[in-house]
Amino acid sequence: MTAKKKKLMVIDGTNNFYRSYIVDPSISTNGSPIGGVKGFFKTLQKMSREINPDQIVVCWDGADGSRKRRSMVKTYKDGRKPIRLNRSNRNLNESEERDNKIWQQVRLMELLNETPVIQLVLDSVEADDLISLVVQDNNYKGWHKIIVSSDKDFYQLCDDETIVHRPIQKETLNLPRVVEQFGIHPRNFALARAIAGDKSDNLPGVPGVGLSTIARRFPFLSESRDYTLDDIVEACEQVEKPLKVHDGIVDSVDIIEQNYKMMQLYFPLVSVQGKQRVRFTLDNFEFEFNKTEIDKMMTYDGFGTINFTDLYAIFRRICVDNS
Repeated sequence: MTAKKKKLMVIDGTNNFYRSYIVDPSISTNGSPIGGVKGFFKTLQKMSREINPDQIVVCWDGADGSRKRRSMVKTYKDGRKPIRLNRSNRNLNESEERDNKIWQQVRLMELLNETPVIQLVLDSVEADDLISLVVQDNNYKGWHKIIVSSDKDFYQLCDDETIVHRPIQKETLNLPRVVEQFGIHPRNFALARAIAGDKSDNLPGVPGVGLSTIARRFPFLSESRDYTLDDIVEACEQVEKPLKVHDGIVDSVDIIEQNYKMMQLYFPLVSVQGKQRVRFTLDNFEFEFNKTEIDKMMTYDGFGTINFTDLYAIFRRICVDNS
């Protein structure tokens, strides 16, 4: 009888916290916005019910997390709109809102510290790189891994063991679904994205070229093989009557190469020392659940009555199974 695969749920903490912070209008009994924390826990409970994970890892952007990529492209993520509270909570001035956002994220991490959820954060490292490091870790080889994030960058990590769940869009993508939906294999997804660019990260690509055009003009990218930019350029040069897309790629090789370095997650931008710290945390984590302390903190913060019974039951099971 084949043993049942263990399940690892890997959450993009920064992505999911900001989403909750923006959309959840919850106010504490003390009059302070708490939607970031409450919404995160609600999502955590919902996903835990659906997945029933054996372990949960939450990854966060570290202090100055974009530093490494910004050293390559100074304008990386420039022009992004500031993260703002739900409109119904716009009774705070800009400084108060910033302080509340910081307080909510710190409080959320403190609450998670009382649970069997492994948290990972490194200075100058983005959550994306930590997530990649975790799902490729040998300790989780043979596990079923579910990345929870709305970020399309994680499609490149989909394989026989790894899928991506996008809670905002309420969709789950595995390897076959990525190929079916985009006509591009996950192993070639970062290359295709490098050509198309990413407006959200302020990384311009080849003008007028999107993923659908790339899939149509370079159908071999749907194959389970690692293609390179040289392969793409060679294909462009072999076209008898080149189109705008072919000329654009040949003329934009430097930009595409730079974009690829920024976007690829196959080799996460984490130092040797950083990888050692992650390895130590994963190997030595103590799976404990302190409901009394969580109740005390939530009561003090004015969370009121919140039913996380199902989530707490899963926490207890994780502690037992990993003891």
